[in-house]
Amino acid sequence: MTEERGEKISDGEKRRLAEAVKAACIQAALSGYEDAGVSGLCHEGALEYALDAIRMLDVQTVIDSLLEH
Repeated sequence: MTEERGEKISDGEKRRLAEAVKAACIQAALSGYEDAGVSGLCHEGALEYALDAIRMLDVQTVIDSLLEH
């Protein structure tokens, strides 16, 4: 990720970032839904829990993990 240093981000880097964020959102939703089900929430409650997990996702952590690799 080089744009914050005044350099352009390549299309490949943009795609890699987008895919990483998408994967993190999916994982957060699946984990949230599973946790809600174990807690005994109904489908609607579990869905809200999963959406909250996505909302709470720390995108900077996803970005940082990409920079480490």
